[in-house]
Formats: sequence, C-alpha cells, structure tokens
Amino acid sequence: QKKGNIYKGIITNIQLGLQAAFVNYGGNKDGFLSMGEIHPQFYLPETSVDTTGRRPRIQEVVKVGHEILVQIVKAEIGSKGAALTTYTSLPGRYLVLMPGSDTSGISRKIEDEAERMKLREIMQQLNPPAGIGFIVRTAGLDRNKNELSRDFHYLYRLWQNIWAEYEKQSAPSLIYQEMDLVARTIRDYFTPDILEILVDNTEVYKQAKDF
Repeated sequence: QKKGNIYKGIITNIQLGLQAAFVNYGGNKDGFLSMGEIHPQFYLPETSVDTTGRRPRIQEVVKVGHEILVQIVKAEIGSKGAALTTYTSLPGRYLVLMPGSDTSGISRKIEDEAERMKLREIMQQLNPPAGIGFIVRTAGLDRNKNELSRDFHYLYRLWQNIWAEYEKQSAPSLIYQEMDLVARTIRDYFTPDILEILVDNTEVYKQAKDF
C-alpha cells in the first residue's frame, strides 16, 4: 500500500499550462502535484506574498530541483503517476492530525449537537500548537479528554519524527509508511479491556509486538 505514505521528493518538471509539478519521490513514475496542493510553507524563500489576493503561479513558488515533502493521495494506476499533496494528514484512532492547518473540526457523521459541543470543549482544552489542526473521527464519539489527548500527543510526536526525518534525509526517499492492516487494526480496536491478542504468524507477531 502506498496511499498515505509520505516522501521527501524533488521536483523534476513544471507544467505551466497545467499549473502543476512532477515530483520524483522514488516511485515507478513521477507523481503529479497541482498548484492547489502546495502548502505555502514549501514555497521558495524568495517568494513574496501578494497582498492583492492574486493566487501565485506555480513557477513563482517552486522550481525544478526544489525538494518538498509530499503524501500520496492516489496511488499509481497504469500509466498514470500518483497524485500528491503537501497538505499532510495523519489518521489516529480517534483523530486525524493536519500539520500546516490552523483549523480543527468534528466528523460530520457525529450529528448529535450536545456531543459535538462536548467534543469542541475538549478540542479547545487540548491546546494544539500553532499550525497543527485536527479532526475528531467518528470513533471519537463518547471518548473522554484523556483518550483524545493520548491520541493527539501520539500523532503529534509522530509528525515531529516525520519532520526530523525530512530534514535529515536526501530526496527521493520514503519518510513514513502508512500502517499495514495489522497495525491499523490494533490502533483502531485495541482497548484497555483487551487482555490478549492471538496471532498465528511469526512475522505478524513481531509487527504487532513492535507496534
């Protein structure tokens, strides 16, 4: 599985007509990154902010050879390269962390207004750092502050590790691999009332134990 993986990539080509860039992230084909998927934090240092509200052109904010942190939102299909974004999202058990965003929200599937109000209060108490947004997943329904806080701090530490690797690694390289089925299952379903997990494969056992 490559969807959700995070890479340090390098821009190999800029298509002015498409207002998009092609990025070598280490895949079979260069990935496709549209202008709308480039977060301002990855703009070139010399890029000036236009106060008139005009949206900058891609050639003004990045160039060939520019290194950038990208996440796969749609994997390669046939001759089409992967679709990429720099707006990273990291799913946890109860939350989805959104580095580079100042907004937070609640899953639309949580419809009860009293529950939404309670979750909003908890979200404010979590006091996320500037530039770190998050969304409460449907699984966050009926969770208390400690549970949500634990998930938030786990995801925030994960993001700090990802960014540290990004600054250290050379492009192109894999920075973070999205969890496989084993880890996702434990993440989403393992609770304190579970006493044991039975695994029938040595390699999977090691993965589960490490996680």
